[in-house]
Amino acid sequence: MTLPDPGRSFAEDAPVFVISVAAELAGMHAQTLRQYDRLGLVSPGRTAGGGRRYSPRDVALLREVQRLSQEDGVNLAGIKRIIELESRVEALQARVAELLDELELSEAHRIAAESAVAAAYRRDLVPRTASSALVVWRPAGRS
Repeated sequence: MTLPDPGRSFAEDAPVFVISVAAELAGMHAQTLRQYDRLGLVSPGRTAGGGRRYSPRDVALLREVQRLSQEDGVNLAGIKRIIELESRVEALQARVAELLDELELSEAHRIAAESAVAAAYRRDLVPRTASSALVVWRPAGRS
């Protein structure tokens, strides 16, 4: 069997490995990969003819499934739930990063707007300072 050239790099989610190569890289039997696909633990890409193509990310996931199963004794239902939760956490972390970027941009716009307003103030106006003086007003014509 020919393994991929280590000098050649692929995108982390590029479906490049046929099932036999992915199985060898993950240290599993090809039938195990098929079973994991049926259970929804891993979802490889598909060719036009329906053949499975695994990405480097899929292979890493398969290794993690094997580790959780063999070393930690987690059953496949538990592994599926762990994978789902980790996926949700990653999505939420990405959303938080997006919101922080938006907040930073919004804050920069707010500061720029405040600076523009301050620059437009007339210089002949004197800001009012707080005073504790009491002024009594009496209408004109009354004593």
